Amino acid sequence: MVVIRLARSGAKKRPFYNMVVTDSRNRRDGRFVERIGFYNPVAAANEEGLRVAMDRLTYWQGNGAQLSPTAARLVKQYAAKQAA
Repeated sequence: MVVIRLARSGAKKRPFYNMVVTDSRNRRDGRFVERIGFYNPVAAANEEGLRVAMDRLTYWQGNGAQLSPTAARLVKQYAAKQAA
């Protein structure tokens, strides 16, 4: 099954997550098909903390990809920010 989830990168105590499309059998930080966004939970006030390529997200969801719970929460948050 194809899933959209977060892959961790960054340094110790400085997390940075890439939102990736991958096979569910791959490791969390392993091989992925496409990177469709990022999430930086420790971004400063003037930095961008979240970005999602909504066109690629809808494409993959149309092809049967499932969002992880955390990715779904972030997508909902990003969509609300874009609508405002």
